[in-house]
Amino acid sequence: MVVQDSMDTPGVPLEPFLHQVGGHLSILKYDEHTVCKPLISQEQRFYESLPLAMKRFTPQYKGTITAHLRKDSRGRLSLVANPLKGTRGPFKVSTESAAVAIWQTLQQTTSGGGALPLPQWQHTQLAHSLKESPATALLRSELHLKTQVPSLVEDVHGNQTERRSFNPWGLHCHQAHLSRLCAEYPENKRHRFLLLENVVSQYKHPCILDLKMGTRQHGDDVSEEKKARHTRKCARSTSACLGVRICGMQVYQTDKKHFLFKDKYYGRKLSVEGFRQALYQFLHNGTRLRTELLEPIQRQLRALLSVIRSQSSYRFYSSSLLIIYDGQETLQMPHGSNVVKVDIRMIDFAHTTYKGSWNEHTTYDGPDPGYIFGLENLMQILQDIQEGE
Repeated sequence: MVVQDSMDTPGVPLEPFLHQVGGHLSILKYDEHTVCKPLISQEQRFYESLPLAMKRFTPQYKGTITAHLRKDSRGRLSLVANPLKGTRGPFKVSTESAAVAIWQTLQQTTSGGGALPLPQWQHTQLAHSLKESPATALLRSELHLKTQVPSLVEDVHGNQTERRSFNPWGLHCHQAHLSRLCAEYPENKRHRFLLLENVVSQYKHPCILDLKMGTRQHGDDVSEEKKARHTRKCARSTSACLGVRICGMQVYQTDKKHFLFKDKYYGRKLSVEGFRQALYQFLHNGTRLRTELLEPIQRQLRALLSVIRSQSSYRFYSSSLLIIYDGQETLQMPHGSNVVKVDIRMIDFAHTTYKGSWNEHTTYDGPDPGYIFGLENLMQILQDIQEGE
């Protein structure tokens, strides 16, 4: 519903999640520890029936909310969620809640023709000079994302063309999402979202690798046209030969104090050797290879592999695996060991099927062979990197 903004219309402004590195659905920030994404019934049912053994490898499911489009007096659109009922303590309104409105205003300003000549400031400089939050400052400077995002992330030769402190992909997805809501749904439509744990909230400089897992990326319920399209993508990428391909990544460069970004278009072009080099790059901070991360990552991957092997009938088609670590250097403990923050999480279950799932088209026996194939190859490549091969 497009609601005219007023002081007596409470709500939680949903902002673009600035650490979204992949996917096509917009991930939005609800609060510091919670994100939300458009609700798909099959994914909701997966979270509600999640096997206990898998819970440590998935974001915590926090329920659902409804949201509506809100238009202020200047015609700027934003998504506003109804506050959760029964939450403990008062809701903390984010200091970055003006980000969406500012971005929408600038978007409207440039929609008539050509992007404004906006300065390419780092977010810290802009925030300091304008006394704004990082997200607000970023949205001021990122408006020309109305054009194609991939060209801003890398040029046709794969070279980095823009250096930014936050990944532009989430802004691209948010813009596409708002445009779709305005164009395809009636004004009185209330939109439902899943509430999920923000798995990077504890990291100062979250380095994130989004991996599309498995040798097959289409669900049982898709059209023949979409099935053929996804099959072609797999055949032309490392999905076919490795069971895994890169859908996006950001890695903090300590020497330049900014993130390096790669998107799904970059990942689709990689050969097997290119995939290995990209993994190496993900673990390199611009100064050195973070070798202390390799064993914790592999340990968690081994644990995940054991869990996947125990899940009979599950097929995680089109799901992703996030590898996360902190770009901030590790802390040295008194006894000489380092504190390394690493996390492995499975996400995106809209096409996951399992025995007893709603609207299942096919029942499978045994664990997911494509997912296992991808995990095993990923672990082997990481082992090769660790051994210096």
